[in-house]
Formats: sequence, C-alpha cells, structure tokens
Amino acid sequence: MAGKLISHIELDERLDDLAKDLGSFDENLLSLARELSSGDVRLEVTDPSTWRRTPREVSPAARVLLRRQFRTEVDSIEIMGREEEARLARRIELARKLLDVELESSGLKREDLIEGVGRGAFTVASTQPFGCQLPKSVCRRWMELHALRTEMVERNLYLVLINVERYSHTTANQSDLIQEGCGSLFRAVDGFDWKRGLLFRTYAVHWLNQAFRAHLYNFSHTVRVPVYLQKALKHVNDAKVRLGDPNASVELLAEATGLGENLVAASMSAARSIRSMDASFDDAEEGSRLKDLLEVPHDQGPYSPAIEDQQLDQSLTAAMSMLSDRERLVIQKRFGLGEGGREHTLAEVAGELGVSLERIRQIQVRALNKLRTPRLRKAIDPFLN
Repeated sequence: MAGKLISHIELDERLDDLAKDLGSFDENLLSLARELSSGDVRLEVTDPSTWRRTPREVSPAARVLLRRQFRTEVDSIEIMGREEEARLARRIELARKLLDVELESSGLKREDLIEGVGRGAFTVASTQPFGCQLPKSVCRRWMELHALRTEMVERNLYLVLINVERYSHTTANQSDLIQEGCGSLFRAVDGFDWKRGLLFRTYAVHWLNQAFRAHLYNFSHTVRVPVYLQKALKHVNDAKVRLGDPNASVELLAEATGLGENLVAASMSAARSIRSMDASFDDAEEGSRLKDLLEVPHDQGPYSPAIEDQQLDQSLTAAMSMLSDRERLVIQKRFGLGEGGREHTLAEVAGELGVSLERIRQIQVRALNKLRTPRLRKAIDPFLN
C-alpha cells in the first residue's frame, strides 16, 4: 500500500463507515490517519474544473467591473448538496489529522507551518508546493488539506454575494466587503463541525456577517474608532430612541443601556463628526471656512519652512548637549553640522585632532549610540524621510 493514491470514492466509503458511530468517530479517524500516514498513502486532489461549469460569455466592458466578473465566475461553480458537503467536510477533517500526524512525527508544531509553507503555490499534479521549506511529507499533507479547504470555500462563494447585499446601504466599497467575506470563509471551514448536523452555509453566515461588520467598524470612519466604542454607541443611540430624548444625560443612558457611565461618555465623545477645513460655514459657495480662521498671515502663505527649521535646530542642539566636547566635534565634522556644513571624512577629522583613523571611528560609534535614545528619536523622526 506504500505510495498508493486513495481516491475520493474509496476514502468516502471508509469515512462513511466511521460516521455511523459519531461517539467514536474522532478516535477511529485518528487511527485511520495513522494507518494512511504509515503506509504513505496520498489523498486525491480534485481538479477544480470538475465543480465548475462553463461560464457564460461576458462582454469586454463588463469585465472592467470586478464585482460583475466575480459574480459571473461564482455563478459557474456548482453548489453542493447536503451529503456531498458532509463527505467533503469529513475529508477535510481527515486531512487535518494527517497533517497533525506528520507534524508530530517530524517534531514540528502548527506554528511552524506559517513560516515553512509560505505562500506554497501548487498545481493539481504537484506533490510538493513550491517554496515549502518543511519536510516533503508535511508539505504534501498541507497541500492536501489546503486543496480540500479551497474546494469548500469556492463552492460556497455564492454565500458572499447573497449576504453582502445586506450591506449595500452602507458607504463601504462592495469589492472590499466581498474580499473580506471570501477570507472569512476559510475561518468558517476551520471551525465547521459537520457532526452537529448543520449545513455549512448556516455556520458560515455568522463568519460572513462578522467580517462585514468588522470592516465597517474599522474603515467606515475618517478617524478610526475602536470597535467596542462603536458597539457601545449603537446601544446608546438605541436607548435615545427608546427614551425619546436625543439629549438624554449620561446617567440616564447608562441606566437604560446597562453600560458604565464612563463607557457611555467615551462612546458619545467618539461620535463627534468630522468637518473639512475647506468646508464653508454656510450654504454660500464663498462663505467663511474653518482654515480662514486658523490661518496665520504670512508672505509665503500659512506654511513657512522656517518653523520646521527652528524646531529641528532646537532638537539637534538638545541632542548634541548629551555628548562630550570631542564627541560633539567629531559628529559635527563628520555630518556637516554647524558652520560650513561640509561633511568631512574620517581621515580629515583624524588629521585635525591628531589621532588615528580608527580612534575617530570609535568616537563616532560611541556618540551615535548615545544619540539612539527613544526621547531623541521622538524629536528627530518627524524630520527624517
């Protein structure tokens, strides 16, 4: 049985027998995984073309719209029935056990996969993902698991398109939401338990909505507000509607929502609106603008490079005061600071001070190490490219 390729049909027959007794399924599945691993049995990797129909023709103009092209490709993927889905889920669970067995025998952990497999590109006919730095047997088991997970995800991509429509009223980019939803399906595959008798789509919808909401929480505001404050603000707004008072006090809202007064106050503070500095205060196109009130009259406009030059000079002066006289002189000469502004070589500085070139290099290294402090970095970083 060494080196044998076990087909899906043969594998499903064995897994179906194990599934008749759910109580001992996990134990029996581990035994099967050890048996296949010891016999170096490879799992069949299905060609994706087997679950895809020929997509309908799309006009060149429609291809420009990524969402429309994505919908066309998803429509060409065949949707699984309940039994087919359960069998695929059992294969995924077996492939995960096989990977664990190979990792254990190789003395590796799951964390080692992140660095070892990288992007791990592979084809249906390959036995080793390109770029995999782990033992060949581990790479092959990972490839088998990844192929099965990908099949489950692809054949449920229609769920992304169905559920993303619920967020069409939001300001979020639909393509970004679709991308987040596709990624969340992999997390759904990893957490799906077919033994509970649920369809995968019932479980996946939870992950899809969580991914959509997380994207809206993180990217729907100009200034990012923490998710916990946005959720608290939703409860606060609902409480205002129930109370019929948009100006209800923090104490009253805290009592109505069951949240702490500090959390209510913080969420209300985070809900402050964003206003452009170029926006007019009235409806007139040429009305007063916020930047007109903040502007400092200057011949060169509201911005002057002299402001940054002065701040940089102050920061450098404070930094140089941390050095000894000789260290300060070496740094000034080497980097052209102070009068003259010309950078000197190590040999030139050594000749001026009457010491060896190596001694100047040591002084320079010691001085730079003194300057590498968090306080100085905070002062200098804004001026560095």
